[in-house]
Amino acid sequence: MATRKKVFVSFDFDNDKFLKDCLIGQSKLEQSPFEVYDYSLKEASKEKEWEEKARKKIEQSDLVIVVLGEHTHQSTGVLKEIAIAKSLNKKIIQLIGHKDIKYQRIKGAGYVYQWKWENLEKVLR
Repeated sequence: MATRKKVFVSFDFDNDKFLKDCLIGQSKLEQSPFEVYDYSLKEASKEKEWEEKARKKIEQSDLVIVVLGEHTHQSTGVLKEIAIAKSLNKKIIQLIGHKDIKYQRIKGAGYVYQWKWENLEKVLR
C-alpha cells in the first residue's frame, strides 16, 4: 500500500457532493491502490467560520483535489479553497468528475486529470 495521503477535496457543494463522496468511497475499497483521509468540510457554515475551518483543514492536508463538475469553475467556495491552498503552497490538481458533462478547467488550480485508477495512483503516490 502506498503512503497515505491527507487529501482535501474541493467540490461544488451545491451540485457535486456525490462526486466527492464517490472519490472518498473509491479510496476505501479493499482493492484500491490508495487511501485518502477526507479533510473536506462536511457542511456549509457562516462565511468567516467556513474560511477558518477550510484553512485549518487545508493546512493539515498533503494535497488538494478539485473535483470538476459542470459549475465548479463558478463556485465561490471552490475558488476560495484554491486561493487558500495556493497561499499555503499546497499541491493542487483537478479531477474531471463526469466524462460526459462539459466542465471548465480552473486556471491556476493545477493539472487536469481524467478520473482513472492509474491517474489516482500517480497523483496520490
